[in-house]
Amino acid sequence: MTVEHDVKQLDLATGGRYRIEWAEQEMPVLRAIRERFAKEKPLAGMRISACLHVTTETANLMHTLQVGGAEIVLCASNPLSTQDDVAASLVANYEIPVYAIKGEDNNTYYDHIKAALDFKPHITMDDGADLVSVIHKTRTELLQDIVGGTEETTTGVIRLRAMANDKALKFPIIAVNDSDTKHLFDNRYGTGQSTLDGIIRATNILLAGRTVVVAGYGWCSRGIASRAAGMGANVVVTEIDPLRALEAVMDGYRVMPMIDAAEVGDIFITATGDKNVIDGHHFERMKRGAMVANSGHFNVEINIPALEALSGKAPRIVRPFVEEYMVAGRPIYVLGEGRLINLAAAEGHPASVMDMSFANQALGAEYMVKNAANMAPAVYTIPADVDKEIARLKLEALGVKIDILTPEQADYLSQWEEGT
Repeated sequence: MTVEHDVKQLDLATGGRYRIEWAEQEMPVLRAIRERFAKEKPLAGMRISACLHVTTETANLMHTLQVGGAEIVLCASNPLSTQDDVAASLVANYEIPVYAIKGEDNNTYYDHIKAALDFKPHITMDDGADLVSVIHKTRTELLQDIVGGTEETTTGVIRLRAMANDKALKFPIIAVNDSDTKHLFDNRYGTGQSTLDGIIRATNILLAGRTVVVAGYGWCSRGIASRAAGMGANVVVTEIDPLRALEAVMDGYRVMPMIDAAEVGDIFITATGDKNVIDGHHFERMKRGAMVANSGHFNVEINIPALEALSGKAPRIVRPFVEEYMVAGRPIYVLGEGRLINLAAAEGHPASVMDMSFANQALGAEYMVKNAANMAPAVYTIPADVDKEIARLKLEALGVKIDILTPEQADYLSQWEEGT
């Protein structure tokens, strides 16, 4: 019997299963964890509500948690990120309840979050902290059963740390994003490649010779800037942090305020986690044909209401995921409705990099089950030894070997007496 669900079409399941299996080939670390979970069942008896991007990689994480003994329900963490065939396959082939439809409206999005929370989870698994936020605002009765949660992305960690600082957070959260095997690889290499993939799929433009303005210079933005430069673009970085701005300068990029970048940019990409990074006064200075895309979690980084006010009329859809606004007679194009362009117009990160991110999620859930009783409501990072084990497994899967300290070398590094 089919489990409860709200997906686009169940008859898409076969194609979704093929794509899930294709991604699984690129996820050897998660596969090794799944094999151990199958034997040990570390999540037995746990109900997990997950609010993540519904992709082939996420499907492999859900299967791993299921094999580990957990009962799972999944909803989307972004209205445009769902892959409908994957959602159908999870329901039909893996018997996992899924509430996600690509392009769902705002009311449906929150109805799906409500459905996931009706599952009365012991563990939350977020990408953007929406589950945690809703629980603390309107579903406080669920707190008595929750042992903890995990958070996937930078924006969610920012929200959760704000809650913790305000003493509002009521259960412990593991910030998966803060693991080195997550943000150093997923954010940099995954976001770098998939963001440009989404922009190119949406527009079919040539990046070489264009001026690409990257807002922010965190790990995601570093990856975007690097990949854009590698494809021949002239990269401009905007920043508010002097250390990151200096690093961007040393990496060879021009750095300037957004108000100045607005006049020279051909393509603008935001990845800051803040709101109105591109605002009305920036749109007023943009050249004819400028393209604006967002790679941050929420669509608030681009002030679309301000652009609509400047335009005075509804945009014209000129290609899938490309909206044309007219500002003082000049067309300005917003890609993917200002939402995550790599998931709105493409398939998100490659499976090989999500392999490590979702290994962190699986091991984070296991760690929470084992240790939550001794954890106060706060934001935690996965222990360094777990992080290094994920890196070791990834190297092993890639066929890469590294050196091992000799006893003499290890002793030298642990003492202070011996010098020159």
